[in-house]
Amino acid sequence: MDIEKKISIATRNTEEVVTVDELRALLEEKERPRAYVGYEPSGEIHLGHLITVNKLKDLQSIGFEIVVLLADIHAYLNEKGTFEEIRRLAERNMKTFIAFGLDEKNAKFVLGSSYQLNKDYMLDILKLARITTLNRARRSMDEVSRRKEDPMVSQMIYPLMQSLDIAYLNIDVAVGGMDQRKIHMLARENLPALGYKAPICIHTPIISGLDGEKMSKSKGNYISISDSPEDVEKKIMKAFCPSKVVEGNPIIDLAKHYIFPAFGKIKIERDQKFGGDVEYESFESLLEDFKSGALHPLDLKRAVARYLNSFIEEARDRLRKLS
Repeated sequence: MDIEKKISIATRNTEEVVTVDELRALLEEKERPRAYVGYEPSGEIHLGHLITVNKLKDLQSIGFEIVVLLADIHAYLNEKGTFEEIRRLAERNMKTFIAFGLDEKNAKFVLGSSYQLNKDYMLDILKLARITTLNRARRSMDEVSRRKEDPMVSQMIYPLMQSLDIAYLNIDVAVGGMDQRKIHMLARENLPALGYKAPICIHTPIISGLDGEKMSKSKGNYISISDSPEDVEKKIMKAFCPSKVVEGNPIIDLAKHYIFPAFGKIKIERDQKFGGDVEYESFESLLEDFKSGALHPLDLKRAVARYLNSFIEEARDRLRKLS
């Protein structure tokens, strides 16, 4: 596969790459570069998590070695449970990512606690702390912690650790949603001061929740692997999907980021009086018909629900075999 084809696959469905020129140089120089995503062990993996898994799968397909950090100490600092609870979740999350198509033969799963308590790592955290201002650390915190009037010191250590993880895992490309951008930029700015290379960064978009708002567990506006086919269909049919509107439309996002990458096409089944069945072999052609009104939101929803249920059921079958 030539370099430009690899660049096309690495950058598709992304919000930002910092920088494409650096990525091209990496692919020209290194036969098997390393990319990673860090995940705080979570009770329920939903489609919001899987957009970065899809990007890891893209990178695997062009020869990257993948590292998945199951960030148990980060989760502990963020008050997500005891170490025992968090590690049980980490094991379940690892199996879920594999079930959703991450090739386990070419992916390495690493617990943060396997190296983050080492003396050298902790000394480097202190070195990073000496060159990072409180304001910069706070800007790099996750949104919930940033909104707190009086956050814990541990929540300011968190972004320093995320930056240093990139160095200790020997990562060439850091992958994350746009909500990780500030941490990645902190890593690019400060890791060279400690003698480590600055990472290339690939940022995926933040997918809207089914109500058009920010995806949130508390709102229940997401689809998870534990949802029954009936639940998936109900959620999709109730989802925000105004006619001809693309921006912030979660159904359009699901088609773009999940249906087409998984199936390569989508067939809309509809009555002959509404134009009959139509099959789209590219997201762009679907988008054009939706914008013009030739594709009705209700028909798109029905198709998306059908394909998502197929996608999730296949993952559930694989997860059962892994458990």
